[in-house]
Amino acid sequence: MKRRILLTGATGGLGGGAALGLAADHRVTACGETWSQVRDFRERADREGVKLDVLKLDLLEPLDLEHAADRRIDVLVLNAGIQESGSILDVPMERVRASFEINVFRHLELARLVLPQMLKRRRGRIVWMSSIAGLLTPPFLGAYAATKHAIEAIAAAMRVELVGRGISVATLNPGLYRTGFNDTGAESSRQWAGTRGEQVRMPPAGPVLALQHDPQPMIDEMVRVIPDRKSRYRTMLPADAVAEAKAAQELGWTADSLRLP
Repeated sequence: MKRRILLTGATGGLGGGAALGLAADHRVTACGETWSQVRDFRERADREGVKLDVLKLDLLEPLDLEHAADRRIDVLVLNAGIQESGSILDVPMERVRASFEINVFRHLELARLVLPQMLKRRRGRIVWMSSIAGLLTPPFLGAYAATKHAIEAIAAAMRVELVGRGISVATLNPGLYRTGFNDTGAESSRQWAGTRGEQVRMPPAGPVLALQHDPQPMIDEMVRVIPDRKSRYRTMLPADAVAEAKAAQELGWTADSLRLP
């Protein structure tokens, strides 16, 4: 069945790849934060012969939220996000607040604007872009992981609360993929570390970034899962991310509260 799918933060990375893939069988609206992103992605879609709509959606702009929600949406994919790196003691509070505002609060606001039309039709789907960091907390990504843990709680509550109302809810939990998102996140601390200093110095991110995977398998799985109301609640790839997340959750029950060097 052809569905009307709107994806936030979908002019690049995993979201952009999924938008292009979904457009083969569905009516897709890919949202970008800025007009330059919108124009560039339109041109990319044209070059690749893909027909989709590209919409400006700055999550911090109330009018943009209203404009996005003022259309029929069968599947809402809450994909946009920012990543801040640095120790949980050092990331400036304004950056922590901004992370929650964009990753969590404005997406929840958008979902609340869209859900009434889905409830009226008794049919719809909400897909939250979480992360492996929604199930474990990588060192020096505590602020980012906190937003993804919040998304996990919201999505879990929403899934149960909407049972019997015709709305399916799911999460996407990608591991470490080479899209540029993690690289820019690793660079983010340079905005403040030089002037404000660090109480706990962040180690070089290069060794971790070198382990990133080709994003295409995750994009392919997103294309399959996003429109599928009967898919599993959580979709996590690659396989090593699944093993790492399960091991980390088990460790939470067994690890000592203090580990001496």
